[in-house]
Formats: sequence, C-alpha cells, structure tokens
Amino acid sequence: MTTNLLDFDLQGLVAYCEQLGEKRFRATQLFRWIHQRGAKDFSQMTDLAKSLREKLQREAEIRPLPVITQHESQDGTIKWLFDVGDGNAVESVFIPEDDRGTLCVSSQAGCAVGCRFCSTGHQGFSRNLSTGEILAQLWFAEHFLRAHLKTDERVITNVVMMGMGEPLQNYSALVPALRTMLDDHGYGLSRRRVTVSTSGVVPMMDRLSQDCAVALAVSLHAPNDPLRDNLVPLNKKYPLDELLQACQRYLEFAPRDFITFEYCMLDGVNDQPEHAKQLVELIRSYGNGRPWCKLNLIPFNPFPASGLLRSSNERVTAFAKALSDAGIVTTVRKTRGDDIDAACGQLAGDVKDRTRAAERMAKQRTIMLKPTAG
Repeated sequence: MTTNLLDFDLQGLVAYCEQLGEKRFRATQLFRWIHQRGAKDFSQMTDLAKSLREKLQREAEIRPLPVITQHESQDGTIKWLFDVGDGNAVESVFIPEDDRGTLCVSSQAGCAVGCRFCSTGHQGFSRNLSTGEILAQLWFAEHFLRAHLKTDERVITNVVMMGMGEPLQNYSALVPALRTMLDDHGYGLSRRRVTVSTSGVVPMMDRLSQDCAVALAVSLHAPNDPLRDNLVPLNKKYPLDELLQACQRYLEFAPRDFITFEYCMLDGVNDQPEHAKQLVELIRSYGNGRPWCKLNLIPFNPFPASGLLRSSNERVTAFAKALSDAGIVTTVRKTRGDDIDAACGQLAGDVKDRTRAAERMAKQRTIMLKPTAG
C-alpha cells in the first residue's frame, strides 16, 4: 500500500524523504507543494528532481477524502460530508465572516464521550481518524474554496477542532495535524487561531500544553458536578476541580491569556438564575482574582433523541447579563448553518441522511465500475 503523505507533519516528511535517500530541503519543497499549493499529482512538482518524482509516484500519494455531499447555507456556511470508509462519514463546516474564515474539523468518526446535548455523541463511536484524515478536511476545504472564490489568497484563517469527536482522545493523530496547520511551510496559521475543544480530558490537556499549545476551548455546560455528571459523562472521571486546575496550568503556555468555556443553553436544565450565580462563584474561585476565561453561551440546536429544548432568547440574554455584570467576559454564539444542520451540536445530523448519502455514493461507484457497451 502506498504511503499517504498527508499523514506527516514536516518532521515526519523529512524522515520519510531520508528513507528515500533524499535531503531535508526536498521534504520542505514537497510539503509546500502539498499544503500551500494543494497539489496531489507529483508530476506537477517541477522543482523536485525527476528521480524523486518517480519514487513518489511508485511509493506515495496525497490521499483526499471522497466527498459524499456538500451543502451551502443561505448565510454562506458550507458543510461537507466525507467518506472515511467502512460505512463511516465525518463532517467539516466552513463559516465565513467579514474578518476571517473558520473551518470546523472532525477528529473522530463518532464520539465516545456521549454528551446529552450532542448529536454526534448519540451516534456512538466508530474509530479515530488518522492525521491524514484530519488534515485532508483542511487540505480539501482550503483549495476548494480558493478555486470556488477565484482567489490565490488564503481563505481559511482559523481552524477549530470542534467537529465530530473528542480531539484529545485521538492525541497521537491530532498533534502532527496541528503542527502542519501551524507550520509556515504548511498553512501558516497562528497558535491563537487554532483551537482545540475538549470535554475535559485532563491528562491530555497537560500534554498538549507541552507538545503544541494552541488556543483551548473547554465544554463546561454546568456549574456543579452533579449536573455536569449528567450532561458530560466524562466529568465523573475528571470532575470540575481537576478540570479547572488543569485549565490554570494550561494558561501558563497558552497563546491567549484566557480559556474559552463553551456553555450550551438548555431550557430548564442549566439556564436558571441559580446556575448563573453558581457559575460566577465557580469561576471566581480560580484564577487568583484575575480575569482568566471567557464564557461562550451556545443556543442549543435540538434533535429528537436528546429530549432537550433550547433556552428562550430572553433566558439566554438574562444569563449572559448575570455573567457580564459579575465581570466575566461573555458572548452568545451566533447560530450559523442551522438550515443545513451545520450548527454547533448538529454535526452527524440525521443518521438516516448520512446513510442515504452513503448509499448514493455507493451506487455512483457501481455505475462508474460498470463496463461500457461497445
């Protein structure tokens, strides 16, 4: 089987080229062709020695993920469903803004954490994605969007690991992908503009702070352990005190001077005045009196299996005011792409829709494989 070069960060590609008898600068050239120019045909890489191109054509490939479906929202959000084999599919979402373009990337097919409010969690867990499968989402989206928008400029300025899966439970594949995103010979993104979202895998948070400290977002969703145990089952293993102490440790190495806490607003569950008061007290008990976090309130996107409802706009506004009045920087996430099930918490959407899409692709493959008449 040929080697997928998307599986390598630059250091990995250097090692691979050395195995082929090539020098380091060849790996840098190759890395730029793959990630900066979006090339997948080695014959296009004209500044590589012909002998190296011939080796690569025999032994390597840049392996994209097949696109099952693409949907574009009225607000410009684009969602792709990618085939990762064995009946599994993952989703990526591009969210355009006036001052940035953000890609939401998946790290696993499904998710084992099982948060009550998350559609992906209700799907269950299939497997981890490889580094190449994580990067293939960015590789495809960046170069598709450049062609789509008819520009040579970089389109994706921010990456958030907030798609399907818990990134820190796929750590060994995640870190090389992050390093490629940050590498000036790759996508050249700032550490401040790459965010890993976690439900609170404390040991891996500590490792990430040492290996590749990017911006961190923590799925909080509750101000006390009993409620968080119910909403985020991982809390039973890493309760709030352990989690918030890990956040404090991470801040020493983080590219920003705050941690973002994600808080999904659930009607009658975690959105009451007493919850806001508890949340203020919880946050104030850490950080030694200095501002150290930002709260991002997320309107819930309901799906039938959850049994949960979205908090009213009035309740969200009141909750945000209580936090802001206490001196906590608070934002309310603008809902994007919900007409194509691309909003936060909707990834993986309807399993039936994904199954139908996969069946359509299988039929297309069958048609392509049929011998032509004549």
